[in-house]
Amino acid sequence: MQDARKDALKRRIDQALGRDRADRVIKNARLLNVITGELAEGDIAICGDKIVGTYERYDGVDEIDGRGMIAVPGFIDTHVHVESTLVTPAEFDRCVLPRGTTTAICDPHEIANVLGEAGLRYFLDASLHTALDLRVQLSSCVPATHLETSGARLDAATLVRHRDHPQVIGLAEFMNFPGIFHKDEAVLDKLVAFEGAHIDGHAPLVRGYELNAYASCGIRNCHESTGLDEAREKLRKGLQVLIRDGSVSKDVTALAPLIDAMNSPFCSLCTDDRNPLDIAVEGHVDHLIRAAIAAGAPAESVYRAATWSAARAFGLRDRGLVAPGYRADIVLVDDLAGCNVRHVLKDGQLVGDATFAGRSKTATVGRGSIKLPRITEAELAAPGAGPSTPVIGVIPGQILTEYLRAEVPYSGGHRHADPEQDILKVCVLARYGTNRNIGRGFVRGFGLRRGALASSVGHDSHNVCVVGATDADMVLAVNRLIELQGGFVAVRDGQVLGELALPLAGLMSEAPFEEVEAKLRTLRSAVRDTMGCPLQEPLLQLAFLPLPVIPHLKITDMGLVDVDRFELVSA
Repeated sequence: MQDARKDALKRRIDQALGRDRADRVIKNARLLNVITGELAEGDIAICGDKIVGTYERYDGVDEIDGRGMIAVPGFIDTHVHVESTLVTPAEFDRCVLPRGTTTAICDPHEIANVLGEAGLRYFLDASLHTALDLRVQLSSCVPATHLETSGARLDAATLVRHRDHPQVIGLAEFMNFPGIFHKDEAVLDKLVAFEGAHIDGHAPLVRGYELNAYASCGIRNCHESTGLDEAREKLRKGLQVLIRDGSVSKDVTALAPLIDAMNSPFCSLCTDDRNPLDIAVEGHVDHLIRAAIAAGAPAESVYRAATWSAARAFGLRDRGLVAPGYRADIVLVDDLAGCNVRHVLKDGQLVGDATFAGRSKTATVGRGSIKLPRITEAELAAPGAGPSTPVIGVIPGQILTEYLRAEVPYSGGHRHADPEQDILKVCVLARYGTNRNIGRGFVRGFGLRRGALASSVGHDSHNVCVVGATDADMVLAVNRLIELQGGFVAVRDGQVLGELALPLAGLMSEAPFEEVEAKLRTLRSAVRDTMGCPLQEPLLQLAFLPLPVIPHLKITDMGLVDVDRFELVSA
């Protein structure tokens, strides 16, 4: 082994000095140096999977003509739930690597909340067989809170068993910030177990003394900032700010002023939850780069945040620069502002169909995970003491919600949806067979006059959630979802208008990402054009209503949750 490593070093030295032809040379392209911000001429020489020369002239065994293009480092998605792309890790790989995302840091807590350690192992195994470098954070919040029914539980001892896996970086986003402030023993066990290692953050609207307490636990970043003042405070207190633009949470425009020459080493980019349709229409990390530059951030600072800054923040010191000694993860773009990706090199090899052809397959898991029996209209009835009720207020483009109150139609001791006020009924049904919990409430912002939407994607415990104008359509949507064993269903006037099956843990399809994208396109069109929903991403907006770690009012299978108080609300 040592002799082989010495031989590799000798080859690099000879190729860097120009004594031997480099294995591969990118010629005629300009190079963006994300440290100095300069655009420079010169060849890029590659030996094996490493860059060995820049700024000089080289000859290569294989040469790539980069005329009219700019070479930048491979993009790094610093926080992503691959399950939210609705496809397997192998299809995620095939979807985003050609767009320049050469490294992705994932938290498999969606599948872990459904399947527990089996779901975590699935992602760890899959990470060894992707062409892009898929790094894994160990899911810290399974279940996310005590206010919902989850399919599994991962304690500190279970997580520690996987700490030395070669693709593991550390502990994933610590969503249970109230548990920190209340010094919950299970929370402290996980923090102590990973003390000194990397710990990801999740602290929406956490400020002041509470942010001090949160950061003092060794948590290193946060991807939940939605306003500039909040993000600046997190920077001041030593947290890396991961700027997000997913299918629902779109924060790049608001936070773009943060990305300047001074702050960009402490900023990175992430997608969090982004589906294949949005990736096809807008892009992946390439989209975030374009959006940040369009919002006024300097191009060199944006590319620094997307590459070198991200690599340093996660201890990946072998990537993030187009420079000698660094991993040859290189993206060739037409221009910086447009970030139109022309070619991608991963570990020195051009990405193409052959890149994905030889990968080993990972056995899929999670079929048959929806253990909810068929339901009736009577089970969705919403009893109450009168017409006045809390109402979840959807904020388009955010997963934050408002805590509203309204009066809804009331008869026979039950409250009913009022589409004329844009107030629909929302229910969350426990799916794991351990209880028959149903949380009932009301939501404003979906704009439906008729019909219902149902989803088995319901962050983070992924119980079945349904929103609708009538109980009859809600029941049809849920029962069809049970037949599909997970996915999305749209119903109007007793007819199924569209559906997408997600049978792997109720979260992912086994189909190619192109097929999932096409079905999502049809489903979204039905929800918008036929049902009249104005939201850009209605199905994932629905999926975030049961997330009780994002302010202000949410709903789980146990009922409405006041996230600010971290307690159930009396309906």
